[in-house]
Amino acid sequence: MIITRTPFRISFAGGGSDLKNYYEKFGGSVLSVTINKYIYLSMHPFFEEDKYLLKYSKTEHADTINDIQHPIIKDVFDKYKIKGVDFNSSADIPSGTGLASSSAFTVGLINLCNTYTDKYMNKEDIAAEACRVEIDDLKEPIGKQDQYACACGGLNFIEFNKDGSVDVEKLYLQSDAYHVLEKNLLMFYTGQTRAAGSILAEQKKNTTDDEAKINNLHKMVQLSKDLKSELLKGNTNAMGEILHTGWNYKKELANGISNPDIDYYYDLAIQNGALGGKLLGAGGGGFLLFYVEEQHRSRVRKALSDLKEIDFKFDNKGTNVVYYNKVNLYRRAI
Repeated sequence: MIITRTPFRISFAGGGSDLKNYYEKFGGSVLSVTINKYIYLSMHPFFEEDKYLLKYSKTEHADTINDIQHPIIKDVFDKYKIKGVDFNSSADIPSGTGLASSSAFTVGLINLCNTYTDKYMNKEDIAAEACRVEIDDLKEPIGKQDQYACACGGLNFIEFNKDGSVDVEKLYLQSDAYHVLEKNLLMFYTGQTRAAGSILAEQKKNTTDDEAKINNLHKMVQLSKDLKSELLKGNTNAMGEILHTGWNYKKELANGISNPDIDYYYDLAIQNGALGGKLLGAGGGGFLLFYVEEQHRSRVRKALSDLKEIDFKFDNKGTNVVYYNKVNLYRRAI
């Protein structure tokens, strides 16, 4: 049996500039971090040697690869010629909540299949392959930031170049600043989930055709660069202001990014001392993130007490194999 563990990510600034229609013209950048909330994927030989037992949010018993309904599993298994396996998926956080669950799944699956077939890819190559699966093969209207964040792990400044290449720069903060940043970020579940595709498709169109929205995205990219500079100087409080400014820009990119409930809780947190925040992911639901100094944390938590707070720490490992039992894996060859 093999088990991979892949972290979810929080994106702070620059989201949307990782869409092809934008970065091919202007280049883009985001600043993000992975957290200790994970998706776990496992695989081992199935009793029925040429068939598939797949367990994720549903259970599939497929006779052939063409019978597999899950599009990502089908695509990746076909590439790696995987057959006769029992596959399982479980996660700490539900899908559709803005923490890159789909891309974390794809990244973890590629890592899993590489290990299962004795192939090696470095983490950036895993991310590039995940992009190929989701964007090129499955035509998802998404960008590249999630795949690189989840694969590489840590606090990163990620640049999307006009030629399609991606540069990942790990940010090494002063120890005190790192821990202050980690403690001052509070995350609350809105109770709402959403499919990101429709919002991202509208955002993609708007940031191709609408000059005002393109300019908003330019400003969001600059915020990612400003945040990088401030964090490296130890100015963690810049996170609050930049989150707040970026959230206001983001809401103008497409319909459905926010809604009255989200606005209500956001305003409530600001009124009780949060310096800034944003809704994570494409919008419409999921998690609200706030930057809150220590003296105001209890007030913000009390004000948002009807939302579920998710405690987290930063993750620095990215996708990795956490269990590998070679004896069982190759039992048929023994």
